[in-house]
Amino acid sequence: MCGIVGAVAQRNIVSVLVEGLRRLEYRGYDSCGVAVLGDTGPRRARSVARVSDLDAQVRETNLAGVTGIAHTRWATHGAPVTNNAHPIFSRDTVALVHNGIIENYEALCEMLRGKGYEFVSQTDTEVIAHLIHSMYRGDLFQTVRDAVKELHGAYAIAVIHKDQPHTVVGARQGSPLSMGMGVGENFLASDALALAGSTDRFAFLEEGDVVEISLDGVKIVDRNDAPVEREVRTVAAYGGAVELGPYRHFMQKEIFEQPRAISDTIPQTDNFDASLFGENAGKVFSEIDSILILACGTSYYSGVTAKYWLESIAKIPTNVEIASEYRYRESVPNPKSLVVVISQSGETADTIAALKHAQSLGHKHTLAVCNVATSAMVHQTELAFLTHAGTEIGVASTKAFTTQLVGLFVLAVTLGKLRGHIDAKQEAEYLGQLRHLPVALNSVLALEPQIIAWSEEFSRKENALFLGRGLHYPIALEGALKLKEISYIHAEAYPAGELKHGPLALVTEAMPIVTVAPNDTLLEKLKSNMQEVRARGGKLYVFADSDTKIVSEDSIHVIRMSEHHGALSPILHVVPLQLLAYHTACALGTDVDKPRNLAKSVTVE
Repeated sequence: MCGIVGAVAQRNIVSVLVEGLRRLEYRGYDSCGVAVLGDTGPRRARSVARVSDLDAQVRETNLAGVTGIAHTRWATHGAPVTNNAHPIFSRDTVALVHNGIIENYEALCEMLRGKGYEFVSQTDTEVIAHLIHSMYRGDLFQTVRDAVKELHGAYAIAVIHKDQPHTVVGARQGSPLSMGMGVGENFLASDALALAGSTDRFAFLEEGDVVEISLDGVKIVDRNDAPVEREVRTVAAYGGAVELGPYRHFMQKEIFEQPRAISDTIPQTDNFDASLFGENAGKVFSEIDSILILACGTSYYSGVTAKYWLESIAKIPTNVEIASEYRYRESVPNPKSLVVVISQSGETADTIAALKHAQSLGHKHTLAVCNVATSAMVHQTELAFLTHAGTEIGVASTKAFTTQLVGLFVLAVTLGKLRGHIDAKQEAEYLGQLRHLPVALNSVLALEPQIIAWSEEFSRKENALFLGRGLHYPIALEGALKLKEISYIHAEAYPAGELKHGPLALVTEAMPIVTVAPNDTLLEKLKSNMQEVRARGGKLYVFADSDTKIVSEDSIHVIRMSEHHGALSPILHVVPLQLLAYHTACALGTDVDKPRNLAKSVTVE
């Protein structure tokens, strides 16, 4: 979602700001802009096109400065037009960029209009700029500290003022913001990736922090206005991750990185031990009697898959809830439940809010499955399992999803072992299956040419159904999500047994039916469901394990997978669905890595 970059230096910083925005493009945005302080106040360039267009504007106007802020905006309040693009100005004195949503902006707007301020945008952000301008008395750091006390909602902001030409002030509440420390220069960014190549030394602000960066250093106060220091860490900013290499899109690159990502995520131990989840995990696991999983989007589907594992392997009752729904309904809390939150970024606003809601209800045992060690989610949970997908640029998640599944499978087997349902032989078998996954995935990736042939036909369709049963129903859900996310083809997924309860009415020869067909205990039931489709003239596209004895014939097309991989089969079967969505989108010419209206890191409700 929205991205922030800020800098104070002794050199022209505009190229660093623009390059930072380029590195944040993967988060999704509708407009972008950059502002620097000049002799007469802030100057800016803004665009409702891509960062490359902004770069051209900057070069054409010779925009330059040693202090500046930049932003990519994903529209919430106000359409993606130039007047709503950040940075937002107040009376050509204050320039500000903002991630998040200000919930009391209408009341603040009315108050500021009463003081004579005119609003030229439809954004909630403009109230922050005018508020800071109205409160400024010569110290921007103190002014921002006072101003944020009037804000309700989520925000990360970076502000500059014409009277303080070597200062940027930032603040965060519910949206990430970090500092980058250089030599004779300092930075702010919503994502460390933005500053790859400029610094690898970062400090991560905590909730309620306000920070001033200058040439001399940084000053931070916490939510109580007390001076604090935040740990400075050396963090690899994954500069190489934004290099496309031989691939056409980052999504394709990330699909093919899955064998490596999964190999890096699989624990390098000889057993499944509670310590994989934190020092205190053994004690926590001994005290729980159920699992509550909270997540959104693709991460939610990884949680639904994990429910099957947790109940079949660990024999522990498991509920999975969409995070944005859970916090707004009355639920029955169980203090002995382990709350598991899942997020690629660890900054997903709905999931963090759901976590806080669960904790407020008395859920003290919490676990994050996350790809970012420095994220808010990891800081706010008792335990954590870190996946090692690396930076994922494509908005449609691929390697983050499969590495989440690895982490959740490890959790299921670990709990199964601790609860006495897994013996040493079974533990060794599960570990062997995990370690074989990267090799098995490479054989699945080799199916790409056959999937490309299917994608040409899918690109001429307007709708698709995805079917799965049992453990593979969530994989069908994920396959449908991928197709609609990047190709804009309407797609829905159903448990195959539910066809006869309504969806069968949609089946015609114009409706492709994608079927996940592993050789498991539900195969014969699935075959019967497939016959129901054929009897109505539907066309089946089946990803079948090699030993299922499902063959291509009239109205049924089959791509053969390798042998059945037991409980880990979902991780293999989702990959061809990713490739099908990807190549269908390529055939349609959509913006695969940046699908319309979507953002990578969803940091607003």
